Amino acid sequence: MPDTLRIIPLGGVGEVGKNITAIEAAGEIVVIDCGLAFPEPEMLGIDLVIPDVTYLEENRGRIRAILLTHGHEDHTGALPYVLPRLPGVPIYASRLTLGLVRGKLREHKLLEATQLHEVEPAREFAIGSFHVTAFRVNHSIPGGVGFALRTPVGTIVHTGDFKFDHTPPDDQRADLGL
Repeated sequence: MPDTLRIIPLGGVGEVGKNITAIEAAGEIVVIDCGLAFPEPEMLGIDLVIPDVTYLEENRGRIRAILLTHGHEDHTGALPYVLPRLPGVPIYASRLTLGLVRGKLREHKLLEATQLHEVEPAREFAIGSFHVTAFRVNHSIPGGVGFALRTPVGTIVHTGDFKFDHTPPDDQRADLGL
C-alpha cells in the first residue's frame, strides 16, 4: 500500500459540523478534527450528533494521531465520545486548542489516558510515515492551524476553517507564504 493515498471524509462534507477526515497513506491513518453537530429542531430528544467512526474503529491499529485545526465544537466536540472507541490515540493541536480540549477531557475523565502534544506553526514533526507541518490560519477563534502532511505519495494540505484577516485580534497573521 505504499503508493495508495486516501482522503476519507467521515463528516463535515455538505453539512455544518461533524468535521472529521481520515488521511490514509503507507498503511497508516492520521485523523484531522473530531467534531460534533448540534441537532436540527426536528431531532427531538437528541442532544448532540457525532460522526460515524466505524471505519476508524475497524482500522484502529493503523491510526497514528488526531490533529485538531482549532477549538470549536464542530472540530473537537466529539472527542469525549470517540476517544474511548480509539484508546491510546494521541492528539496534536495548538496551545489554545489543547487548553480547551483538556477541560473537555477532564470533564469526561479521559485526560489522564490521553497524550496531548502541542504543535507550533512552521515546525515540522513526524507521525509515523507522515511528515507534518502546522501553519497558522485566521479564524474567529485564536490558535487556528492548518496542516501540510507530506506522504510517500504526495502532500495533502488541510486548512480547517479559515478567513483572510489582515488585522487579526491576536496579531497573529495567517502563514500565507509557507
